[in-house]
Amino acid sequence: MDTDRLGICLDAAPREALTRTVEPTDPALLRARFDAALAAFLHERRPGRPGDDGTDAVHAVLRRFVLAGGKRLRPLFCYWGWRAFGGTDGTPIVVAAAALELFHAFALIHDDIVDRSDRRRGRPTVHRVFAERHARAGWRGDPEAYGRQAALLCGDLCAAWSAQMFHGCGLATERLRRGHALLARMRAEVIAGEYLDVVAAAGDGSVESALAVVRLKTARYTVTRPVQLGAALVGADPDVVAALAGFGDPLGDAFQLRDDLLGVFGDPAVTGKSNLDDLREGKPTVLMALARAAAGPAGVARLRALVGDPALDPAGAAEVRGIVEASGARAAVERMIRSRADAALAALDGLPLAGPARTALAGLAARAVDRRR
Repeated sequence: MDTDRLGICLDAAPREALTRTVEPTDPALLRARFDAALAAFLHERRPGRPGDDGTDAVHAVLRRFVLAGGKRLRPLFCYWGWRAFGGTDGTPIVVAAAALELFHAFALIHDDIVDRSDRRRGRPTVHRVFAERHARAGWRGDPEAYGRQAALLCGDLCAAWSAQMFHGCGLATERLRRGHALLARMRAEVIAGEYLDVVAAAGDGSVESALAVVRLKTARYTVTRPVQLGAALVGADPDVVAALAGFGDPLGDAFQLRDDLLGVFGDPAVTGKSNLDDLREGKPTVLMALARAAAGPAGVARLRALVGDPALDPAGAAEVRGIVEASGARAAVERMIRSRADAALAALDGLPLAGPARTALAGLAARAVDRRR
């Protein structure tokens, strides 16, 4: 098989991903290949029995959720971790990297349940889709509870599928064994980070606790573990794999700090998600911790009254944004983003990377922190 083509047949997959020669350094074409691999994997798992026994709906919702947008940062970081240490382009690494997107789907679905979010990537979240399906059908019971329960199971299924896709990617058993150790660590870190997020919401709301959540819940599984996974799969020296954390950890922190800013100041038409949800939930972000520390007594009192109110309206949210801006918290988070991005690039300069990987990873770093969605 031509290793610059994705040699699999898909339904509704990007046509050029199947028929054209792909320049491996082009992020858009790499994303198309990841999407093609995901579409093929999901196609193979369609319910095989005639008629709708209930699982057809699950498959349709998950297929739409997984393939409807997304930056594909985790597969990109994994792919370039592989290429950085001598790995050649080919279908197995594309499939292995794309499997991370299914784990990402698991994390998003569960996170949306915990956060009670209604929108994701410009569409209803998975639990909302199922709640609305229940309401339209006029079934017995509480549509909201049904939506959460169905989405929880969908998230679990995505986690199982991620492991299945990774182990079936076609790489040698020894390579997969090295990668599995990192995947197991990543899965545990994400769950620990989600737990700490729940604790922080009920705790002191300090900058330190918010940063701990950022590191475990997002930074490690967005950048560090994916790029380390690619390097480990190709057989990079363990010390070098460990050193990649010097690049991945600060960059992942910067990515989440940007996400927190977008959650409050972003344009929903661009981000695809509400800029009210984080405020209504009272999400314990670094941004809000800094604002509470610097806003002064009157500002802090208003933040306490407004942030965490499930009925917060756009006027109240605008008041919160004004207080956060005036406190200097937004500017402080921007400085934190820049210092962490600079640290990541400095670490990247000190790593022994092959071929075009250094340029590609630096470009991904810029896209991760300088974004509007």
